[in-house]
Formats: sequence, structure tokens, C-alpha cells
Amino acid sequence: MTLRIDRVRVWLALLLGAMPFVTAGPALLAEEKSDSTETDAWRQDRERMVQRQIVRRGVEDERVLKAMRAAPRHHFVPEPRRRFAYDDRPLPIGYGQTISQPFIVAYMTEAIEPRSDFRVLEIGAGSGYQAAVLAEIVSEVYTIEIVRPLAEWAKERLAAADYGNVVVKHGDGYHGWSDHAPFDAIVVTAAAPHIPPPLIDQLRDGGRMIIPVGSPHLTQQLVMVEKDGEDVRTRNLMPVRFVPLTRTDE
Repeated sequence: MTLRIDRVRVWLALLLGAMPFVTAGPALLAEEKSDSTETDAWRQDRERMVQRQIVRRGVEDERVLKAMRAAPRHHFVPEPRRRFAYDDRPLPIGYGQTISQPFIVAYMTEAIEPRSDFRVLEIGAGSGYQAAVLAEIVSEVYTIEIVRPLAEWAKERLAAADYGNVVVKHGDGYHGWSDHAPFDAIVVTAAAPHIPPPLIDQLRDGGRMIIPVGSPHLTQQLVMVEKDGEDVRTRNLMPVRFVPLTRTDE
């Protein structure tokens, strides 16, 4: 699949939308966690988001567009910022982490070419939104979050939204989740200084991984990893800015 993207517009949108990273305190997650009732207004906001932010930038996979229309992003945004849920930008979710810009979620999801029978590993659950989008398409999603309160919140949010095909674990995503490997695809939502070898090992033959690689203080590259037996091919897709992939031994 060829992703036809206006890369200059994408690059500018990413830089403007992703910086700076705002650190939100634990108080955000202490807010009332009950979700606002799904309304026509939320659905209309999602439709506008898909048309203006995603379709116009070249995402074409109908499964991805349907998932982006269905997954309630506001449900995964802490209450004080929920009114911005469908804006074209990342949002802070606490503990120095963010929920990714909607376009980036759609782009990364399309890039792995998801199918209904896929088992997908996500590294960096955050508040659970990327996992929800994946769960709209694939059969099984396993997601790991190193920040325990966020892992617990993602688990609650996903369960409340009836995403029964997502399993959340608190842990160090660098090591993947070997108990459920191999994975048809892996989505990494935090920037690593290099591609973690355990994730390559846990990718099935013919599988795809998408991961931001580079320094947390500079623009990184969104990298596609494709595995064909012993042959592992990588290619850069676009410049991005993600929060860093943290480790338990750091």
C-alpha cells in the first residue's frame, strides 16, 4: 500500500502539533473518570476530525477511517482537556505522557496494514486510545504501559468502552510480551534510541513494526520495520516528535 502524503504539510503539522510536551500532574487522572454520554455532537466532531485531519492528509484505508470514526477519543482524554479531544494535536494525559495526534494514530495504523485476524502488540498504552483504534480492526491487541497509573487508567477506559479484545499490562515495553508472540504487527508509540531486538524477535515472519527512532530532544524518524525470515528491512517514513521510550532499568 502506498501512503500518498503531502510530507511538507505533515512535517509542519507534526512540529506545530507535537511541541512542546506539557507535563500534567497526577491530579488530571484523579478527575472524575466517568465518560460523557455519547452524543451526536461527539460523533459529528469525530466525522470532522476524520475528514479534515485524516482523509485530507492521504489516509485511505476504509478500515482505518471506520475505526477512527468509531473510537471515542474523548473517552481517553482526562476531563479537563476533553473539550479538545478532536483537535488536531496531541494532548497531555499526565506523567509527562501524551495521547497522540489523531492523524498520527491513523497513519501508524494504516502503515501496518491491519487485518481482522491480526494479533497486534502496542508498546506505550498511554490512555488507551491507539489500542482502541486497533481493536476496532484486529482480533487481539496486547498493550504495555510502563507508568502504572496510566496502565490502570487505560485498562479501565478500554473496559468501560467495551473493548474486550484488548489486554493491558504494566511493564517495560522494550522487552515486548513474549507470552503472546509472535505478533502480526507491532506499534510503538514512544521514541526509542534504536529498534529493540526483543520486538524484532517477537514479530512474525512477514510482519510489520512501526516505531519512532531517535533522540527525545530532536525530531525523530518514524521507521517501518519489515521482517522476512532472517532479513529485516527498515525504511524511514517521516519526521515525528514522540515522548521517549522509558525503561525500568534507567
